[in-house]
Amino acid sequence: MKPGPVNIFDFESLAKEKIHPMAFDYYFGGAGDEITLRRNHSAFDEIFLKYRVLVDVSRRDLSTEVLGSRISFPVMIAPTAFQRLAHPEGEIATVKAGGAEGTIMILSALANTSVEEVVKNSTGPVWFQLYVYKDREATKDLIRRVEEAGCTALVLTVDAPLVGTRERDIKNEFRLPEGLSVENLNAAGMGKVEGSSGASGLAAYFSSMIDQSLNWKDIEWLRSVTKLPVLLKGIACAEDAKLAHNSGVEGIVVSNHGGRQLDTCRATIEVLPEVVDAVSGKMEILVDGGIRRGTDIVKAIALGAKAVLAGRPVLWGLAHDGENGVRQVLQILRNEFDLAMALCGCRSVGEITKNLIA
Repeated sequence: MKPGPVNIFDFESLAKEKIHPMAFDYYFGGAGDEITLRRNHSAFDEIFLKYRVLVDVSRRDLSTEVLGSRISFPVMIAPTAFQRLAHPEGEIATVKAGGAEGTIMILSALANTSVEEVVKNSTGPVWFQLYVYKDREATKDLIRRVEEAGCTALVLTVDAPLVGTRERDIKNEFRLPEGLSVENLNAAGMGKVEGSSGASGLAAYFSSMIDQSLNWKDIEWLRSVTKLPVLLKGIACAEDAKLAHNSGVEGIVVSNHGGRQLDTCRATIEVLPEVVDAVSGKMEILVDGGIRRGTDIVKAIALGAKAVLAGRPVLWGLAHDGENGVRQVLQILRNEFDLAMALCGCRSVGEITKNLIA
């Protein structure tokens, strides 16, 4: 019998065979020449580990705590849009898998499933990724709905006043097929993502809906209209990390939107050390972009992240086999991380320090 997928790259290949080419290109693609998309992962290849030997690693604790929630290992599920393009159960399958594997799911604002349904099917914490819309009342209504549903944090995406030039989506004239919508914004009349000739429907959606005037003063407004802790996703330099800390938010996600916004910006793992130097110990620091191996997770933690966010790998698992596929992806990452920890001579996440980086 042919063995099943054994790593994240295997799941990517399987997903490409299973889902519509437009959906795969939407998930896979990046902005412009996709230089940052590729760099997000290749930058990990240039970081080498200095391991220690003759350490008793017979017992290992992979767990960590993020904003007061204990997770089984330092990987969380990143917010990824339109998951029912990958599998009919979409976000429901993902949240079930996340809970079963003991981690947090961040639900995308562009989900195909209502926040109430997602939280109802969860057995672990659910955070909500937010955009601020030109219609501030609709934004406030969405925040209230998210709070009432039981989400435990808001993750504001700050790097997408407009959509980057994603040429795959332009060529495919990306749109949501009949029956799928931005479910949590249907009530506000903002649920449709429609295609047009020679253009990306998502780019048009952002241009018409997202508040491009959003600035640092608005973070105070956001904190005034929610009781939830707020994190900013899309921080990519020390200067903005300091401003984020000064704004009073609880955490940041070092992110370049998976290489989907500004092409030729730096890989997130390259940015992480300067962000940590700027605000380490003052707020929670997470990182996403290019995580494909257990050693990538070790490197990110060693460089100062509390945890990493996995986006595309989760989508590949979802496309392959729904909830079970997402669980397999998370299990592979956990097993690789566990092995890398042991071979580095680390018995707990707390022992993964900068001393491991050669």
